[in-house]
Amino acid sequence: MRIAHLILTYTSPEQTERMIKSLSHPNFDFYIHVDKKFDINPHLFLKDTPNVYFINNRIDVRWAGFSTVTATFECIKEISKTGIRYDFINFLSGQDYPVKSADFINDFFAQHKGKEFLSYRDIKNDWKEGLIRMEKYFLTSYNFIGKYRLENLINRIMPKRKLPYNLHPYGKSMFWMLSPEVALHVVHTVENDKKLKYFFSLCWASDEFVFQTILLNSRYKDRVINNNYRYIDWSAGGANPKTLDESDFEKIAASDMLFARKFNMADHPEILNLIDKNLLANGAHT
Repeated sequence: MRIAHLILTYTSPEQTERMIKSLSHPNFDFYIHVDKKFDINPHLFLKDTPNVYFINNRIDVRWAGFSTVTATFECIKEISKTGIRYDFINFLSGQDYPVKSADFINDFFAQHKGKEFLSYRDIKNDWKEGLIRMEKYFLTSYNFIGKYRLENLINRIMPKRKLPYNLHPYGKSMFWMLSPEVALHVVHTVENDKKLKYFFSLCWASDEFVFQTILLNSRYKDRVINNNYRYIDWSAGGANPKTLDESDFEKIAASDMLFARKFNMADHPEILNLIDKNLLANGAHT
């Protein structure tokens, strides 16, 4: 049993260090992708931490753009090229944190080999806002004067976009826990098909439905469990989840999730202290 924890980050390297140390386990490796537009040097001290590696092909990640998918794909390929036989790749951000002990998480993976974990909704029937992200043209990956004016013009004159090959759309959260085999299936399916790559590149926040749509229309669909085991609070509405603080601890502790997000160690250190002391100390929940 070996797990690759893939961390996409641009934020506090100290918070990333804390997350990695809280997840320390003989079966765990950590791969860090630092957004290309940010200086990597403040993060490089993490190379001295056992089993920590940096992704070489860094991507400039634009919020809600296809670049997030591109970065994720590059990370999956680099992890696969190490030749290390991983049972799962666990996709995290620099603002995530475990809420179960490393031993518990290791045992969870060991007990669920052969399964794939990602959260999804049926976009066509159960997530109308998600459908708009696919049906309209979004120039999120581009940056030029008049972009939004052009985007509005295109959407006035062009018909609604449709997924190639009559695929049924699924999506929800960008975070998942997948076997390398299945993660690479998504990479190869999209990268080797110009129609799919073009379609997803003009969606809004395609990172929230590329993996779900490809896998639930594939031979792997029966292996997929509709849960990514992340505690996330969307109660405030809007495009971003709540930044968790100590008032959220009881709900986090009562959940059966493995990880939670998002956290800001500089503004709300106490919630991480509570998690460390009550949920992670001495292998709690193992």
